[in-house]
Amino acid sequence: MNATVEAFAFFLGFLGWIMVGITLPNRYWRVSSVDGNVITTSTIYENLWMSCATDSTGVHNCRDFPSLLALNGYIQASRALMIASIVFGTFGIVATLVGMKCSKIGGENYVLKGRIAAVGGVLFLLQGICTMIAISWYAANITQQFFDDFYAGTKYEIGEGLYIGWSSAVLALCGGACLTCACKLNSPREKTPYPYQPPSRGHVMSTVTSQSVPSNYGRNAYV
Repeated sequence: MNATVEAFAFFLGFLGWIMVGITLPNRYWRVSSVDGNVITTSTIYENLWMSCATDSTGVHNCRDFPSLLALNGYIQASRALMIASIVFGTFGIVATLVGMKCSKIGGENYVLKGRIAAVGGVLFLLQGICTMIAISWYAANITQQFFDDFYAGTKYEIGEGLYIGWSSAVLALCGGACLTCACKLNSPREKTPYPYQPPSRGHVMSTVTSQSVPSNYGRNAYV
């Protein structure tokens, strides 16, 4: 596999991993504007960990969710998927650094390095899949409540944190797909070349001498 393609794929996976780290603590996963009266306006925004509110004077008040078990199931699942995404991305970065052809880590066994790079690509794919499921599931609940005419609670809109999460998932999937192609180095049609070592001259002479046919004539027969 081309080292340039490997480096570009690693850059995509690493950038996706960074954006996952930005998405997880972002407070604007869902945002709602609630009009109190003509003078004051309050804005409520939430993420997986806390709920915040701000008014027209710029005062922010945030509180963590008091109980894990009291949360909705999709929020708990999104938490687990986002944490798993960061873990997969971390191991994917390490495996890719070891498996890249331009890296000196792991020696010069390019067959083994290709396999390790493929493992890194699979980990990046898992990172992107976990992120995509968590973000899409969270957004689906927002849109479902927003368009439900019988929903009596506060209706939210999609915040900027979800868009960052979608972008990170796409980058991780693209980087993982490119790195997975590194397994082509392990094709059985490709054989490892060995240097040609000609036999020594003394060995050749001894072989020829040992294989020569003995003569049936004595020395005096030539006189």
